[in-house]
Amino acid sequence: MGTSLYSQQLLKMHRPPLCDSDSAFATNFAPLASSSCSGIGASRGLEMGLKLSKSVSGGSGGSLSRKTREGAHRGKAKVYGRQAQERVLEEEAPEVSEIQRPFRVFPGQAFPLGVSEVDNGINFAIFSQNATAVTLCLSLPQSGKASRVDQELIELALDPHNNKTGDIWHIFIEGVPRSNVLYGYRMDGPRGFNEGHRFDHNIVLIDPYAKLIEGRRFYGDTSHKLSKFLGTYDFDSLPFDWGEDYKLPNIPEKDLVIYEMSVRAFTIDDSSGLDSDIRGSYLGVIEKIPHLLELGVNAVELLPVFEFDEFEFQRRRNPRDHMINTWGYSTINFFSPMSRYASAGGGPVNASQEFKEMVKALHGAGIEVILDVVYNHTNEVDDKNPYTTSFRGIDNKVYYMLDSNGRLLNFSGCGNTLNCNHPVVMELILDSLRHWVTEYHVDGFRFDLASVLCRGTNGSPINAPPLIRAIAKDAILSRCKIIAEPWDCGGLYLVGKFPNWDRWAEWNGKYRDDIRRFIKGDPGMKGSFATRLAGSADLYRINKRKPYHSVNFIIAHDGFTLYDLVSYNFKHNDANGEGGNDGSNDNFSWNCGFEGETDDVKVKALRSRQMKNFHLALMVSQGVPMMLMGDEYVHSRYGNNNSYGHDTALNHFLWTQLDERRTSQFRFFSEMIKFRQRHPLFRHEDFLSKQTDVTWHEDNWDNQESKFLAFTLHNKNGGDIYIAFNAHDFFVKVAIPPPPTNRCWFRVVSSHFLCD
Repeated sequence: MGTSLYSQQLLKMHRPPLCDSDSAFATNFAPLASSSCSGIGASRGLEMGLKLSKSVSGGSGGSLSRKTREGAHRGKAKVYGRQAQERVLEEEAPEVSEIQRPFRVFPGQAFPLGVSEVDNGINFAIFSQNATAVTLCLSLPQSGKASRVDQELIELALDPHNNKTGDIWHIFIEGVPRSNVLYGYRMDGPRGFNEGHRFDHNIVLIDPYAKLIEGRRFYGDTSHKLSKFLGTYDFDSLPFDWGEDYKLPNIPEKDLVIYEMSVRAFTIDDSSGLDSDIRGSYLGVIEKIPHLLELGVNAVELLPVFEFDEFEFQRRRNPRDHMINTWGYSTINFFSPMSRYASAGGGPVNASQEFKEMVKALHGAGIEVILDVVYNHTNEVDDKNPYTTSFRGIDNKVYYMLDSNGRLLNFSGCGNTLNCNHPVVMELILDSLRHWVTEYHVDGFRFDLASVLCRGTNGSPINAPPLIRAIAKDAILSRCKIIAEPWDCGGLYLVGKFPNWDRWAEWNGKYRDDIRRFIKGDPGMKGSFATRLAGSADLYRINKRKPYHSVNFIIAHDGFTLYDLVSYNFKHNDANGEGGNDGSNDNFSWNCGFEGETDDVKVKALRSRQMKNFHLALMVSQGVPMMLMGDEYVHSRYGNNNSYGHDTALNHFLWTQLDERRTSQFRFFSEMIKFRQRHPLFRHEDFLSKQTDVTWHEDNWDNQESKFLAFTLHNKNGGDIYIAFNAHDFFVKVAIPPPPTNRCWFRVVSSHFLCD
């Protein structure tokens, strides 16, 4: 049977007939003699070894294994046009995984990759171009054991002659449970380091296509700090009920107001008032949807929710071994929702269900869900301190960018760079994105360090990256918002130049910098400030791109919070353990006269006014505004502009502080968002026309010392809006232009309109 390497077709599995006299593994897997079935004759069986290993191996060192002996009954049966070996396993020894019924093993099929249910069994398929030996490792359900990632494994060695099609290894097991099975692979192959290989048969590896991951059950559980991770699956649960009245929000991009947030940090603090079982979970987000509605946002951009290991910094001694990864930019697997965001330590199956409940509830409230996705690197770090869990051990040479000496290239700043435009890796990423859209109904993606996705297999930039084009053109992804962070740690800065096919939006880093500089009073910024408010036509008015392809932000998760932007001139990152060398030094911040916390009434008043100036600028700009969780109540990280490793109040949403500032800062933020939503003048589909859409009350553009800007946005029905910014440290007296015919000006104060 021939198949294309990248075919997505599900091949039909035909269940073979059983041999009449099935042999069985006896107590402790004692050997039995092989014999042929009556009337069929001997057939060439698979060279498939079976053993029971005591535990899952870690990043290095061998596993504690107990040798077992095997017996196999071999009969002639057709499976996918091949002769197959039949195996029947029975449990008799109590220490062996409890198998409730015999199961049989057949060659299997190459597609789909990962785990699939066909007829009365489970098919396993994994890609490795360079592996020479592959062993499937299984941990079957055992009564009384909730976590089995460190327990016994049944190991089935795959025969390259019968269990391999092209570069895909595969096996079909009939009778294996339809859920609650943990699995992984041992891989072996060439050991040529300078050729890019990193095979180590001692490590049990995660299937890149695993849809669920089992590890420790509770986030930050130090008693399982070194817990291993294995794939799992669930074919027993009923399909999720999205409801008869369910529908996608389908909010036009120009109308989005994005709220960047962390699932865990949003509700983990005691001040959330939630039950301890759901704090920091997907269900916790549901409980706080009323806050999002009161604030006025209509899209959440979730910091990474793919499975990651929060204890990755603590697996060895290092200056950061006191920290916990709370942002999640260190992906273990691209298909599985973060299992420790399930409520009450519910595990991966519950995490999957509760993620869907969260999406359904947000959609029901008219809020879209955008995922911050990390396809530029993985958790496996570098060659000096590798943390091998999957890709590195499966086929390092395929999955990562390497130099001519077989060493990892590092355009991510995290030790490795995913080889995104390799055909196999590209298909993996596309399959992952489609999975999140079809299975979880997400509405879009923000791609971390997306310039990495614009590099070829050797790391060189390419003008028309196949992956970027494929995402833009993909039918399943066609309804999704796709947003690039258009830079990487290798210096590939593509703001305004990101390959886009008129589909890709961008985090506009120039917007952030220019708005910060004007508001804090830097000279010579008025022209740039006006350009950013008007939608950054200098960057995006090309081909069919629109103002909404600029995602405008002043604050994001990495960098100062809004309060810290007006309270600190310098970063204060000592708590990170990197000697202050981490985090950006170019913050364009101003502390308003005092570094850090102060009781000075004038300084505090100025800071409050500056924060409102920033938020006002963001909400009256053409393009898509994005704000950071916590800025609505002036959250502070006390000058730490790179707080990725602190699972503390430094990052947690503090609901008590929100209550204290609900009538001041929060009210202003909320009313400005709603003011924007009420007025289409801030949400133009096309770039502003000087003839019909905007009047700039300015004839002094070249004056480098001028820090005053005023303009009027015009509505064809006469509902104009006049806006002025003064970044001088003195008052500027100006004449407001006459209102349209039969109109008068109203001053906007929060949500109230007062005639002047």
